[in-house]
Amino acid sequence: MSTVKLEQIKTIAQQHGIRASRMKKSELVRAIQGAEGNEQCFEAGKAATCGQTGCSWREICS
Repeated sequence: MSTVKLEQIKTIAQQHGIRASRMKKSELVRAIQGAEGNEQCFEAGKAATCGQTGCSWREICS
């Protein structure tokens, strides 16, 4: 998942029942994280310390 396009993220969001109409990429990913039971910390500067090694977004997080 090294480079994920916004359309791909919107598709994943819809699979989780998230309405993605006006959300930014980082907002969408955080909503997906929450739906998956993870901390909603995408691009919050916590990638090195979040401890969520199983998070689907870890590879592209900063």
